[in-house]
Amino acid sequence: MSKRGVLAVIFVFLFPAGLFADQVVLKNGDRLTGSIEKSDDKTLLIKTEFAGEVTVQWPAVQEVNSSAPLHVSLSNGQTVVGTVTTSDGNLAVATANAGTVSEPKESVTRLRSEAEQAAYDKSQHPGLLEGWEGGVNAGFALTRGNSQTKNLALAFTADRKGRRDKLSLYTNSVYATNDAAGATPSTTANTEQGGARYDHDFTPRLFAYVGADFQTDALQTLDLRSVFGGGLGIHAIKNDRTTLDLLGGVNYTREKYTLLPSRSFAAASIGEELSHKLGMSTLLTEKLYFFPDLNETGEYRATFNFGTVTKISKWLGWQNAFGDIYVTNPPAGSKQNDILLTTGLNFSFTH
Repeated sequence: MSKRGVLAVIFVFLFPAGLFADQVVLKNGDRLTGSIEKSDDKTLLIKTEFAGEVTVQWPAVQEVNSSAPLHVSLSNGQTVVGTVTTSDGNLAVATANAGTVSEPKESVTRLRSEAEQAAYDKSQHPGLLEGWEGGVNAGFALTRGNSQTKNLALAFTADRKGRRDKLSLYTNSVYATNDAAGATPSTTANTEQGGARYDHDFTPRLFAYVGADFQTDALQTLDLRSVFGGGLGIHAIKNDRTTLDLLGGVNYTREKYTLLPSRSFAAASIGEELSHKLGMSTLLTEKLYFFPDLNETGEYRATFNFGTVTKISKWLGWQNAFGDIYVTNPPAGSKQNDILLTTGLNFSFTH
């Protein structure tokens, strides 16, 4: 090997970071060296050797230069892959098949490393047991002395979102007793609910849904209410902080009471669902549904749910939930309204 070749090899081994690292130059002249992970039209994330992950504002970026291929998404919907250099405000992407593609920085909507792109692609088509997010709510109250009561409330929710669909599961239960001698009734609450729903987007605004819900209520002598339905919905609002869906459809309901014959009927479904982020740590959710009986004019069922979860840490939060179920024709001796109010800890998870 020639003396020049030996020097080149020594230089590569002595200065590998400078040769094979990505570099971001800011408009104020600062330079960051490391591995570019991802960016959108707001921020860019670069992983540095000594400062860890550093996030900078995308408008403050003057130059992007990468030693490894990046997936570059453009405002025209095109995505090109290759190493990136910057010249005169344009990002030049050296692709393997189409040569060098040069575009203004303003037309770049996203950057992703190979690892980030693979993770994104996987998130768009997750396996059945992948991509789940949710939480478990738990609340317990106990009194002794002049009053002797106990109350246990549990709830579970999980959502799996794909590129154009979403699968949701939920279940909750409330059980309460009055343990004082001679208390009637001694069980003051014993209700359980659960269900699943699948949504599929036809367009960014229009979607279809199918679902099933189940409920029992011992104090209302409701052994099981099964509701199977589906319909269409509109994403009236859909952004990073707020979603508002309007839904309409039909359902089939079957109710079995201990003291009454079973009954089945068809009903319409009209509802709305709201989700809104309050600040950085609190999520507010609200759902309102109206189910008019299509067989008996004037008979209907209505449900209302309102809740908040405030993050204390990445996996721990504090939840509050209020629910009201109204039935126009409950069994004799039962009230039309069932109201549930719970508060307690929320344990979130991601899989």
